[in-house]
Amino acid sequence: MFNIEQELKKLPKRPGVYLMKDKNDDVIYVGKAVILRNRVRQYFRKNNKTARIEKMVSLIDHFEYIVVSSEDEALILECNLIKKYRPRFNVLLKDDKTYPYIRIDVKADYPSIFMTRKLQNDGAKYFGPYASSRKCKRNACFYQRTFSSTTMQEF
Repeated sequence: MFNIEQELKKLPKRPGVYLMKDKNDDVIYVGKAVILRNRVRQYFRKNNKTARIEKMVSLIDHFEYIVVSSEDEALILECNLIKKYRPRFNVLLKDDKTYPYIRIDVKADYPSIFMTRKLQNDGAKYFGPYASSRKCKRNACFYQRTFSSTTMQEF
């Protein structure tokens, strides 16, 4: 049986993503943390919480967490898990920001390589997501220069 107090003591002091689950094992909230131990413990303290958070905490039966190596990695993983599970207590962002990917059109005679924010089921290869659009553009330019004289069949 899952004992929340004991599990809170086991949380690492590392960045990561946590999934709050109800008694049916459904994900009801996904969050990220720079320090998992500090962030997850906040939900179970007797401080002033909004009604929405109080309701969510009352439904938490257990939680899981994934340790990652950086805050950027936690941000990307959180985004992907929210899209996958669509938890009822996560607030949908109004701007619907998507992360950048590198797109390689492998079907073209001269494959194009560029940054995009839209993933399509078009037969192209997508690499990412990237937390920084600057790094994504830099990598796309590097790949374009590196592979411009070779074929893309390896991809």
